This record gives sequence, C-alpha cells and structure tokens, in this order.
Amino acid sequence: MLLQDVAVNRSSAINAEFLANFLKVHQLPEHFTETVSDFFLPLAERIKNKVQEKSGTFYLGINGCQGSGKSTLSDFLGEWLTAQGLSVAVLSLDDFYHNRQIRKSLSESVSPLLATRGVPGTHDTQLMQQTLTSLATSEKCALPRFNKAIDDPHPKSQWPIMKGPVDLVIVEGWCWGVTAQTPLQLRYPVNALEAEQDANLTWRNWVNQQLLENYQPLHQMMDFWVMLQAPSFDNVFQWRLEQEQKLSAKLKDEKQHRVMSEQQIKDFIQYYQRLTEECLRTLPQQSDIVLKLNAQRTIVEVRGL
Repeated sequence: MLLQDVAVNRSSAINAEFLANFLKVHQLPEHFTETVSDFFLPLAERIKNKVQEKSGTFYLGINGCQGSGKSTLSDFLGEWLTAQGLSVAVLSLDDFYHNRQIRKSLSESVSPLLATRGVPGTHDTQLMQQTLTSLATSEKCALPRFNKAIDDPHPKSQWPIMKGPVDLVIVEGWCWGVTAQTPLQLRYPVNALEAEQDANLTWRNWVNQQLLENYQPLHQMMDFWVMLQAPSFDNVFQWRLEQEQKLSAKLKDEKQHRVMSEQQIKDFIQYYQRLTEECLRTLPQQSDIVLKLNAQRTIVEVRGL
C-alpha cells in the first residue's frame, strides 16, 4: 500500500467533525491535521492496544517541556480513545499545584523561590497519589483542576468527577519522569536565578529531595512513557510566550487574571531550566516512544512508534 493511501486511511478513521472541533478548541492551524494523521493517530492506536492487553488500569506518562504540545497530545489521546469506547482520565501535573497560600508558607520556611509554582515540591503529591490510585478502583474520583490565570486551584465544586475503574490514565508534565540529580550536578548554577537567589543551594537541594522522595515513586506507577523532545531549552521562551498569548486572548474579557509579560516569562522559565535540561539529557533513552521536535514544534523524527 502506498504511503499516501495509508495517510488517507488514517485520516478517514477520524470523524471530520471531531477533528475540526479539536483544532478549533486548541487554536491549531488546519495543516495540523497532518500531524494528527501521521503521528497522533498511530500513537493512539498503539496505546489502545496496550490498554486492551493489560488487565486493570493502564497508566501513560507524557513528558515535554513548556509549550512543547504535551497538553494537546494528551487531550487528543483522551478524546479520541474515549470516542473509541475507552474510559480515559487525563491529568496534568500542573493541576496539582499547591495554592498560593501553601507556596507562600514554603517560601517563608524553606526558600523564597518556592512562592513561584513549577518545580517539584510545589505540587500536592499526596493528592496526586490518592487520585491515581482511586482511578483504578470503583470509587468516584474528583480530578483536580488548577487555574493558571489566577494562580490558584479551581474550586473543588468545579472539578470533574469520574467513576472508576477507568481503562486509561494519562499524566502529562514538564518534569514528569525525571530523576533526582547528584550533589555534584546541584553544585553549579545553571542560570542567574540560581547563582544570585540560591547561592547556598537551599532551594536546589530541597527540590531535588522532593523529587527523590515524592515524585519518583509516582513515576513508577506509569506503564508506558512518551516524550516530546525539544531541540534545546532555548526554545522554551518562545513556546511559553505563545502559550501565554493564547491564554491572554482566551481571558481578554475577564477582569482578574495573571497573564505574564515577556520579561516575566524570561524570569519564570529560569525556575524550570535545570530539570528541563535534565529531561532532555536523560529521558529520550528512558522513554518508550520519543517524538522529536524542531524549533517550530513540528515532529521531525520518531523513535519507538
């Protein structure tokens, strides 16, 4: 069969209305249908087979730096596989951020840098463990949701409810899957923020310990790993800026929101640099499937699919 025929067959497997709606909701260009046809759909089919092979809930981990498209991929897999008859819960590491009050308390007791959400230790890992476990049982489970526009969780009354056991749990996150670093790695600052505001290594060491104790055990629950691999950390600023512009457009009619300026984004991503670079260095070798991106976030190479 010709490759063109394969692409046509894959495209025809997706309901046109479903795809058009997906592109609209995620503010994606029309040509993104090629990415869906060539990569997302084959991946979805692979995951569906994996789910059907396992007895019990299947856990899928997705890693990708800020702005890499991991939320788009996760949502596509969730929506498409749901349409195929599977029960799917899609979770983001971002939805488990502590509220501002808890982060303020951490900033006072550990390091001022912990007032800013992002790094390991700024998430409620106990709630995450409870949620992941509950989704494999017959209990009703509320899925946490975080409102980045106001930098606080949505009210619990607005969290969607799912009744388990679900067939598939998708968990995506910028540092999801990364392992703790060595003391030698922690010793040297990777940017001005670490050099100037964490000269005594308090923040770095505390974050690393949180990763070791509270995140790596959750990583071990995953049955399968997919990584969206950016060319380098240098791409994160532009991608994160585009994310913020989308959020700003979405919230333009709301009076209270916390959309960041370009300078705020430049400052913000410094919190993420160390572990993002560690992900790019180590996770391609550890992931089951790697989707390699270029600077325009186009998938240019695939391993494992």
